[in-house]
Amino acid sequence: MPMDHTQAPVLEALDAYRKAGMLAFSPPGHKQARGADPETRRILGDAVFHGDLLASGGLDDRRQRGAYLQRAEDLMADAVHAEHTFFTTCGSSLSVKAAMLAVAGPHEQLLIGRDAHKSVVSALILSGIVPVWVEPRWDAERHLAHPPSPADFEAALEANPEARGALVTSPTPYGACADLQAIADVLHRRGKPLIVDEAWGAHLPFHPDLPTWAMDGGADVCVTSIHKMGSGLEQGSVFHLQGDLVAPSVLKNRADLWGTTSPSVLIYAGLDGWRRQMALHGRELLTSALDLAAEVRADIEKIDGMHVNDRNDFCGPGLADDFDPLPVVVDLASPALSGYRAADWLREHRDINVHLADHRRINVQISYADSHETTRPLLSALRDLADVARDWDAAPPVQVPGPDALRMEQACLPRDAFFARTEDVPLEKAVGRVAAEMVTPYPPGIPAVLPGERLTEPVLTYLSSGVEAGMNLPDAADPAFRTVRVTAG
Repeated sequence: MPMDHTQAPVLEALDAYRKAGMLAFSPPGHKQARGADPETRRILGDAVFHGDLLASGGLDDRRQRGAYLQRAEDLMADAVHAEHTFFTTCGSSLSVKAAMLAVAGPHEQLLIGRDAHKSVVSALILSGIVPVWVEPRWDAERHLAHPPSPADFEAALEANPEARGALVTSPTPYGACADLQAIADVLHRRGKPLIVDEAWGAHLPFHPDLPTWAMDGGADVCVTSIHKMGSGLEQGSVFHLQGDLVAPSVLKNRADLWGTTSPSVLIYAGLDGWRRQMALHGRELLTSALDLAAEVRADIEKIDGMHVNDRNDFCGPGLADDFDPLPVVVDLASPALSGYRAADWLREHRDINVHLADHRRINVQISYADSHETTRPLLSALRDLADVARDWDAAPPVQVPGPDALRMEQACLPRDAFFARTEDVPLEKAVGRVAAEMVTPYPPGIPAVLPGERLTEPVLTYLSSGVEAGMNLPDAADPAFRTVRVTAG
């Protein structure tokens, strides 16, 4: 029997709670905004506090007999062609950890694309899983990594037949996508599961002109951030499951291990409402977004010194297999314009925030929330930026190594290095030492240095020159990158 996607069980239960006028002698202590700081109420609005209540013993009874969350998860699974869906309120950083531990445990191998997010590395540190790194496909001309190929995973499995499964990131934050079906086939021929970190792909199931999404591509577990390319609240994430290679009870158990015992009903409600919106109107909304993105791409391409990366740039032999056009990646050809300079100028002078900035690009992400009302000021600002940048001196250079020099030896497990005795050494004395920290240009959050890697001069120079040019390293022990944390001895 078809499921009724006009329903939104969590939202409807929240509405019923308010209409019933229930009194709570339980957390949260603000008691439906009554005890909240008046200035906070003025700025946030009472609706935030009205939606902030206990999931169990608040929204639902203490035994969750209303099953509002379960029904919302079932509707989400149906909407995206998964067999099981689980909501989380701690972001995809939690979800990917749960997925990894559902497939591998301490001292067991997991194949992982080296372009993984820092949350994947955090899971390695906390779990003791042994990573087998699979190199991404590197565009040496654009200094950009794309997801590993099916052949890369095939070779890694042949060399490491004991690996319990694999994890691939697709789409990347730049919109590059892997051939998920072919990678899944490589894994499934050996009876092993595929995890897809699809944090940037919440929209993919809802339009035929977008890249194939993970469940349709044969993945066993998929992690999706609804707050990135969807319209959920920050930290709203789901993970989906299909097939018999990962048991639903195991995945739920691992999620319970990592998750909070005080989940946010506000975030649950955002997930529930977004699923209803997409199930009922997703194709129409995404058609408009794709049309708008095409216009924006064409208009930016006309600006002197700016090039919008398209399918011809990202896809082809040795590059990505597919391409999402909604992350509009602008390559800045002007010697005065780095991505860091462009992002800072746009925020300071035009009140515009871009998604990510690197040494030569910015990403102006388009979603179905955008319209000409938002893109007109963006295009005007980019034209002004191109004009004013003509009078600037050349941007500080970032010395980006080639792919061979960018990769370092994994001298010991990330977990062992992270928990070892450590010392902070000057940058000039760090070559040859074993890193005891992650060092991650952010965004997009892909570590350039992992705990356990033996540091090399090209990578250290890349990061130090990057900081001088405006790169942000928020997780480094020394964000100015004058010292590096290494294992002692």
